[in-house]
Amino acid sequence: MVLLLRIDQGWNLAHFEIGAGYDQIDVNACTKADIRVSNVPTAVDDATADTNMFLILGALRGFNTSLFALRNGHWKGSPPPPLGHDPQGKVIGILGMGGIGRNLMKKASAFGMTTQYHNRTKLSDELSGGAKYKQTRHIISTAEFEKMKKGVVITNTARGAVMNEDALVKALENGQVWSAGLDVFEEEPKVHPGLVGNPHVMLLPHMGTWTVETQTKMEVWCINNVKSAIEKGKLMSPVGEQRDM
Repeated sequence: MVLLLRIDQGWNLAHFEIGAGYDQIDVNACTKADIRVSNVPTAVDDATADTNMFLILGALRGFNTSLFALRNGHWKGSPPPPLGHDPQGKVIGILGMGGIGRNLMKKASAFGMTTQYHNRTKLSDELSGGAKYKQTRHIISTAEFEKMKKGVVITNTARGAVMNEDALVKALENGQVWSAGLDVFEEEPKVHPGLVGNPHVMLLPHMGTWTVETQTKMEVWCINNVKSAIEKGKLMSPVGEQRDM
């Protein structure tokens, strides 16, 4: 949800995003037009990390095929699905170690997983919690899949465009990726037919923050941003590109 508000106390417009991500907003264009942009960064951390953990566990265990088999009267399936995998002892690679990534790391550690991560900058030891810093590219496509161990499990609750969906479909088909869990897609609400048709892919319709508690936190945060803009002439949580404005 996006809210635009005209402010006459020194600047023209404020642009408030009720969400942590703002990739759909051209921040540079807003800056040139003297439009301030604000989001609600940490309000979504728990709910999004919870969703990612759900997808990780479901994809690791291969639950998706049997969920459908059961509803169609075939119990586990005919034939039964391949055995799944336990999370204990597995390595989780987190692309983007912000609030959501660090939250996910803590949840994954409770399941006995260790973490490697990539971030724009290396985190302090305190923030990283001892996770190993791993330098990888931001865009995940064919070349990145080929570098991974065969049978890797992929989940995405960040932005659909982080991952090349065509490359993911091919990696699933050739077995390089064993299973996947996705909450975001490149062209929402359109979903790649190769993902929809693959029973080893768990799909959610962008529901990472779809809870009463998280939606309330986001809306209250946005309202407080509006109040701060009107009363103080500044935002509580400007996006990173505008912190020095």
